[in-house]
Amino acid sequence: MLLISQIAVCRDDCADNPIPRMEFFTGFSRERNHKNLRKVDLVRVKRVYESVQRSDGTRFLVERFWPRGMKKEKLKLEAWLKDVAPSDGLRRWFGHDPAKWDEFQQSYRAELQANPGAWKPLLEAARQGNVTLLYSARDTEHNNAIVLKDYLAERLAGSDKR
Repeated sequence: MLLISQIAVCRDDCADNPIPRMEFFTGFSRERNHKNLRKVDLVRVKRVYESVQRSDGTRFLVERFWPRGMKKEKLKLEAWLKDVAPSDGLRRWFGHDPAKWDEFQQSYRAELQANPGAWKPLLEAARQGNVTLLYSARDTEHNNAIVLKDYLAERLAGSDKR
């Protein structure tokens, strides 16, 4: 079955940006391609201090420690997944130093590979709908949630090929 579609995909958080940057995909596509396009943004990352949005979907805290000053009710979490966070030793070694980012990513991915029971619930939730990974780090470009999001996206893309 062929679909003629024009799909707008917001590349920024549309709710916080009065003029979001939109990209349009137009043309003929097979139904399975439409589904793959929709899966691009199933897993998102967000600081715990940002407001809850309806588009967040299922929200998971992916930190080893509870964020300072946050009440459980305010976060509206599905679960706090401590075991999916980097080990204490890796977290301390990294210290959000951008110079250590590449090595941190490799080490954290190795930890994730060794502990699939920690991240598989996130993968299953992402197959059901939107998932937001919550983190508390100030650095929005160098944190474990970014690595975890990419790791999960690779697993989702791999499962679509089967």
